[in-house]
Amino acid sequence: MRRKDRAQPRDFSLALIDRCTHGVMAISTGESVPYCLPLSFVRVEDDLCFHCARAGRKVDLLRQFPQVCVTFVGQDQPVFLPPVEYTTYFQSVIVTGTASEVTDPDEKARLLRALCQKVTPEHMDSFEPALKDSLAITAVWKVHMEEISGKAKFERQR
Repeated sequence: MRRKDRAQPRDFSLALIDRCTHGVMAISTGESVPYCLPLSFVRVEDDLCFHCARAGRKVDLLRQFPQVCVTFVGQDQPVFLPPVEYTTYFQSVIVTGTASEVTDPDEKARLLRALCQKVTPEHMDSFEPALKDSLAITAVWKVHMEEISGKAKFERQR
């Protein structure tokens, strides 16, 4: 990180991940252009977990290239500070890690429950029937967080 004065501690980074509803994951394609896509993540200890279809480009690429990068943005506020300064107040986290598919049905259910609890806590009464209908046709993946880099620029107090 070039601007060391903007580096944030691990607890800042984990809290930002926990409050973001999604992140953007970059996966190698083996060619010059990566594949990037937004996903809903939940952090469970040192893993970022997400669900998806059991087949498709993302799954094919993750099996071939499990090293990924995930970015979270918690704030992005462009501002003009008279007389001549343009800047942005921001909070972000970049995570690099290794993706792996979760195949154990009990672990899949636990991680799907954690994800639903994060993004739709007011509808958890419908979780069990939904799980019964979708567990077998839903893939769950986790990214073990190997490096976490938080960065922020906060509004100056005048």
